[in-house]
Amino acid sequence: MQPVTPIRWTHGRLHLLDQRLLPHQEVWVECLNAAETAEAIRSMVVRGAPAIGITAAYGLALEAARHRDDPSLADRLHEAAALLRGSRPTAVNLGWALDRMLAITRTGTPASLPDTLAFEAEKIHREDIEANRRIGAFGASLLPPAPTILTHCNAGALATGGYGTALGVVRAVAGEGRRVAVFAGETRPYLQGARLTAWELAQDGIDVTLITDGMAGHFFSLATFDAVVVGADRIAANGDTANKIGTYTLAVLANRHGIPFYVAAPVSTLDPSTPDGSAIVIEERSGAEVADMSGRDDQGTIRTVRIAAEGTTIRHPAFDVTPAELITAIITERGIARPPYKESLAAFVRKG
Repeated sequence: MQPVTPIRWTHGRLHLLDQRLLPHQEVWVECLNAAETAEAIRSMVVRGAPAIGITAAYGLALEAARHRDDPSLADRLHEAAALLRGSRPTAVNLGWALDRMLAITRTGTPASLPDTLAFEAEKIHREDIEANRRIGAFGASLLPPAPTILTHCNAGALATGGYGTALGVVRAVAGEGRRVAVFAGETRPYLQGARLTAWELAQDGIDVTLITDGMAGHFFSLATFDAVVVGADRIAANGDTANKIGTYTLAVLANRHGIPFYVAAPVSTLDPSTPDGSAIVIEERSGAEVADMSGRDDQGTIRTVRIAAEGTTIRHPAFDVTPAELITAIITERGIARPPYKESLAAFVRKG
């Protein structure tokens, strides 16, 4: 299997696979500076917590290269980092990657900063793929010989440096020669499950069935699933986990039916400074993403149509928080954390 990569960095140039157009079109968007990179993150050209962090790191490297000879380079980089940091508030990997990049500006010489920052961004990218593979191996060890897995949103290669967290677990099972089947919830309103996860798994020849979000309870009642495996955008110190809206619902269903509920995420998604889920900022996105639907017509053109009545009041929280007590285990590249999460997660943070 050669998972798709959503991020390409070649000779100092950043290209992002436009995930808004998948699966119908594969279009690459070039970002030339931090502002364009921030807009690509904000508008969901790129999405998924690890991928957002990697992209932001490259965005800062682009800004350093643009102002290589500017005597106030360090100030420009801090301004660029603030712009990037504000592009999406929930995914902790964004701030983590920027903090790691900014730490270099305090130690490197101005002349060397552009090259050093580019090297560090590439390192963050490589480390993410390696971490995903270790997450996959740990996660595969938790599953029965031929599992059927329910997942939500897209926590695959498209959401990371190029392998996947939740889907990295799926890939690891398949890589061991075991049969694995995946049910992907469509993930309204942005349809990451329908547009991205189903497409990504089909690209790898992995058995995938697409269902609407409202069908999950029915299939739980039929004992269809051996486990639920999802990704995460931020994990609080006590194990409360923010992930794409609808995840909490699946955790409640899994708990009701006695099915393991696993969160797969790199240690960079852990946020020790956030004590619990109540302190996680939940991004509110445009109501138009709920009121409108996009599709391809007979000529292959992607069109958007309004499905809600004009003037309808709409709420669109992009994430919800799953309480730690509903999570069976949190799978990281440093091992499998189990309750009590405050102690087990803290131990993984200290390992770094």
